Amino acid sequence: MAVLILLCAIWGFTQVTIKLANAGFSPLCQAGLRSAGSALLLWGWSAARGVPLFRRDGSLGHGVFITVLFAAEFVLIYEGLVLTTAARAVLFVYTAPFVVALGAHVFVEGERLRRLTVAGLVCAFLGVALAFADALRLPTRSELVGDALVLGGAVCWGATTVAIKASRHVHLTPNKTLFYQLAGSALILLPLSRALGEPGVTHPSAVALGALAFQIVIVAFASYLAWFWLLARYPASELSVFSFLTPLFGMAASALVLGERVGPALALAMALVALGIYLVNRPRA
Repeated sequence: MAVLILLCAIWGFTQVTIKLANAGFSPLCQAGLRSAGSALLLWGWSAARGVPLFRRDGSLGHGVFITVLFAAEFVLIYEGLVLTTAARAVLFVYTAPFVVALGAHVFVEGERLRRLTVAGLVCAFLGVALAFADALRLPTRSELVGDALVLGGAVCWGATTVAIKASRHVHLTPNKTLFYQLAGSALILLPLSRALGEPGVTHPSAVALGALAFQIVIVAFASYLAWFWLLARYPASELSVFSFLTPLFGMAASALVLGERVGPALALAMALVALGIYLVNRPRA
C-alpha cells in the first residue's frame, strides 16, 4: 500500500511535468520520446541484472497486443484532451478501474467481483468527481467527441491491465512486459506524431528537458516497473482502485508548483477515495 501511494503521488506530479514539457515538445512527440528513453534505460538495467528481454518465449503476439493497447491509450487521451476540458477528461479516464474490475471478474481466475468492490470503486470515483466538480458544465458537441476519445483511452488502459493479468499461457517478467510497451509505443507514437503534422521538438528549454527527463527516469522506467512488479503479485482490482488518488495528488502538485487554485473539496475527496480503497481491499469475511 505504501508503494502504491508513492506511485500515485509520482503519477499525479507527472501531470505537472507534462504541462511543463509541453512548452518544448508536442504531445505525441513527448510521449514517444519518453517511451524511447525509458526503453533504453530498461534495456540497460535488465542487462545489468541478467534479465533477458529478447529470448524467444512465444510471447510476441501477446506483446504486440498489449503494446497496441498501450499506444492507443496515449493517442486517444491526448487527442481527446484537445477537444474536451481537463476536468471532464479526468472523470472519463478514471473509469478505467471499473474496466479492470469487470474484466478481471470475467477473464482472471480468482478475481470475482464483490459488492464491496463495486461500492468502493463508486465511492472513490465520487471522490474524484467532487474534487473536479467546480470545473464541470454541460458539454459542447466537440467536447462530447473528446469525452468519447478519452473514454476509449480509459478502456484501453483498463484492458491492458486485464490482458497482462489474464495471460495464463504467457509468463513474462515485469521487465519484459514493460519493455514491450515502451519500445513498441515509441515505434508507434513518434512516426504518428510526424504523420499528424505535430511540430515535434519546439523550444527545448532547461525546464522542458528536465520535465521530460523526470518522465523518462522516474515515471516510465522506475514507477511503471514497480507497478508491473505489483501487478504480478496482487489482484488487479485491489491495485487499480489506488489510481483514484492520482488526480488528487495532481491537483495538489499543480497548486504547489504551478499556483493553480484548489478548492476545499479536495480534503473530502481524499476521504472518499480513502474509504473506497478500504472497501475494495477489505478482507473477505
